Amino acid sequence: MIATVHGSIRDRLIEAANELFYAHGLRAVSVDKVIERAGTTKVTFYRHFRTKDDLVVAYLEHRAAQERAGVDAAITHGAGDVDATLRLMAGHTGAMACEPGFRGCPFINAAAEYPDPGTPVRKVVDDHRAWWASAFERLVAPLGLADPPAVAEDLMLLRDGIMVAGYLGDPSRVADSFLRSCQAVIGSAERAAR
Repeated sequence: MIATVHGSIRDRLIEAANELFYAHGLRAVSVDKVIERAGTTKVTFYRHFRTKDDLVVAYLEHRAAQERAGVDAAITHGAGDVDATLRLMAGHTGAMACEPGFRGCPFINAAAEYPDPGTPVRKVVDDHRAWWASAFERLVAPLGLADPPAVAEDLMLLRDGIMVAGYLGDPSRVADSFLRSCQAVIGSAERAAR
């Protein structure tokens, strides 16, 4: 509920957008609905965001910052133990997929609604996906694999899969499936490096 959110009006607008955009879709939610949820006015909205797309970008940047903090914390906590880090990531994503209202990856969803790769929305999506690939490279770095970018690409594909399967499939099974799949990819890469 917005009443519990503290911070600036801009923060309240982003939090309202976060709730509404994720639950209903970017195109389906009007600026008026965000304004109403945030408890502000159109004039105030337009002081902070020139367009709805500017709000969509801010929403995605907010989601990206949250994801990055979580992934960075898992990598730090794993302290070079790739399997332990993957277990943390799988467990967190599996739990998230089982929460009511889970609709998959907000970035995949945004890309589906903004197919033009030249839009600012798609730039945020592409930048975040590039960040994920670099995070997976950092994750596997201690293993000394022959082709870390290729392994990161495979792990990214699995990450996309867990997000979609968590929404469309049986969310109670995605964590274990993701972990097994990641372990198989990494095991294969380790055997190839020998």
